Amino acid sequence: MTTKPQKKITIKTEILKSVSEEDLADLCNITEEAIKAGGGFGWIKVPPREVLNKYWKGLVVVQNRILIVGRLNEAIAGTLQLALQPTNNEAQKKIINVSSHFVAPWARGYGLAKNMIDYAENTAKEKGASCVQLDIRETQEAAIQLFKSKGYEQWGSNPSYAIVEGKTISGLYFYKNI
Repeated sequence: MTTKPQKKITIKTEILKSVSEEDLADLCNITEEAIKAGGGFGWIKVPPREVLNKYWKGLVVVQNRILIVGRLNEAIAGTLQLALQPTNNEAQKKIINVSSHFVAPWARGYGLAKNMIDYAENTAKEKGASCVQLDIRETQEAAIQLFKSKGYEQWGSNPSYAIVEGKTISGLYFYKNI
């Protein structure tokens, strides 16, 4: 009996401060795949490629946003965004929000999502945060279980959180003190 050699898998997580053409292609591709799989961080239908291009190019220049990417064998395979409070919100300056966290369907099961969460929490601490908050559609069961396994506590819900294909979906709210 012969066996195929296993290809080594490398995982890297980093803050993306500028978007190369290769990274832009990766970001757009994984976004389209995630939307088709039902986890497109708010998008329900795949938008035209030029809309995705503008979105990702613009995101890295937004002052209060940090784009964290997870790479699998050097290709971007997932993202997570940290939203910092605007400077006028001194009362909540120690709270950072996680949004748009997803991993491409082909890259799931390697620990990339957990790796990005750990990286995001460390980045939040470096920025002076003591609490991370996020919200998730109730239909995103894997994401809910992932965040619960990382110590996030649900503090509330919204029965009219989103409308997908004409159906109202509840949303869940979580926090974690870091």
